[in-house]
Amino acid sequence: MNSQPPEGLRLAELIAALSLATDLGMGQPMSQALRTCLFALALGRTLGVSDRDLADTYYTSLLRCVGCTADAHDVLDFANGDDVGLRRTLAGVANGTPDEVAPHLVRFMTKAGVRGDVGARVEEALGTRDGIAARSMSAHCEVGAMLAGRVGLGATVCDALRHAFERWDGHGFPDGQTGEQVPWAVRLAILARDIEVLTRMHGLEGAGEVLQTRRGRAHDPSAVDAFIRHGAAIVAEIEASDAWAEVLRQEPGGTAWLSADQIDEALTAFADFADVKMPYTLGHSRAVARLAEAASRDMGASDGEVARVRRAALLHDLGRSGISNAIWEHQGALSMEQWERVRLHAYYTERVLACCKYLRPLGTLAGAHHERLDGSGYHRGSHRTELDRSARVLAAADACQAMLQARPHRAARTLEQTARALGDEVSSGRLDGEAVEAVLAAAGAPPQRSRRSWPGGLTDREVEVLRLMAQGRSNREMSSRLGITPKTAGHHVQHIYDKLGFSTRAAAAIFALEHGLLDP
Repeated sequence: MNSQPPEGLRLAELIAALSLATDLGMGQPMSQALRTCLFALALGRTLGVSDRDLADTYYTSLLRCVGCTADAHDVLDFANGDDVGLRRTLAGVANGTPDEVAPHLVRFMTKAGVRGDVGARVEEALGTRDGIAARSMSAHCEVGAMLAGRVGLGATVCDALRHAFERWDGHGFPDGQTGEQVPWAVRLAILARDIEVLTRMHGLEGAGEVLQTRRGRAHDPSAVDAFIRHGAAIVAEIEASDAWAEVLRQEPGGTAWLSADQIDEALTAFADFADVKMPYTLGHSRAVARLAEAASRDMGASDGEVARVRRAALLHDLGRSGISNAIWEHQGALSMEQWERVRLHAYYTERVLACCKYLRPLGTLAGAHHERLDGSGYHRGSHRTELDRSARVLAAADACQAMLQARPHRAARTLEQTARALGDEVSSGRLDGEAVEAVLAAAGAPPQRSRRSWPGGLTDREVEVLRLMAQGRSNREMSSRLGITPKTAGHHVQHIYDKLGFSTRAAAAIFALEHGLLDP
């Protein structure tokens, strides 16, 4: 790490921003991990923990759940796809005994519509060290440790995250460490998260009662005792603070800044965190970043603009963690409610990054990856004049890469099919033609033939539609001839009318005749 800010991104801000995304994935309020960090540090100081262990506790408590996207696909059947809801259900009881956890799981799975003998499945999950619960927590640990290393954290933090679900009594995961074998950072982070959740759910007194039952089981007895003695003062102090500002103030070892190379590696780790949520999106954000970077450079963007769009592309799906896989991996048409949830992921991305001064401009761009020139996109419904070149390139790159990858409801498209589909998006006024052409070139599509300049500002596709309109073809007939949907044909027709200032087929046909557009 650097002692001076080469580009202005602090390590602590980066980690804190990532913790907000993990809060979404865990079904918790944003700032839950920040508050957990403050509770863990306060307890550690009360217990006289060393500065080195406090530093590890700082990062471990912020990132203990950073692997939350790692098991989302694997619990698809167990939770009927609602991985976020499952974690929300378990937040207050996960460190209890299996008998305490089981009724909550049974109720959740029954309500979620899980089929079969739910009780037997819960018993198997909680009663073995190789069931779904063990595999899920082990995946959290392994992925969390890998991501921590890639954002520049040291070996002791990575080791703590590798054992993030151990318990004092040895019944934790992945290795069944017991007592003081469990690193201080893990002991404090686990207890602090219980404190954050339980005080929010049951108040200080209720939280204390629950923690007494977990003393010597999930939690180090000395740490529980410290909270019982000093909890009121600790809670009052943290409740009165701004969690984001206070976490940054308590960054251990002085302010650490990331170099340009470290920023890119860290943001790539963010991308992988988002994409590992399901097999269909693995590598998506990396690929979008490559397409957007190459397209921007091809369009004459400055080095700064190229870096901005590349980094925003790496971050664009960060908010995906807050939407359950029941929606992402749904194989049929989405309901209106499900679509509203999907639209939230762009908003979540922008809000997570808005907290960090350096990442805020990237968040504004990243949150625009589903905006469209005609205002039909989301989450803001921005129009052409509100979307700069970088936003147009990012939208085109995301759409292109998504088409090239398989999704639960369809197979991957070929590059030729993708080019045709993106061309229709351009013709319908949703995507920028220059951006699409540059993105397709970056994806390896053959260069487009030199386009003729058509009167009235018509595009190649619109001229094709106009010729068929002049022949009296219906939208359905045009769609069949051109390989597009009737709805898209209708959009083209309306755009032709809008551009030419007509409202009838006959007037458009006369225009085509006057300008020699009826001959191929």
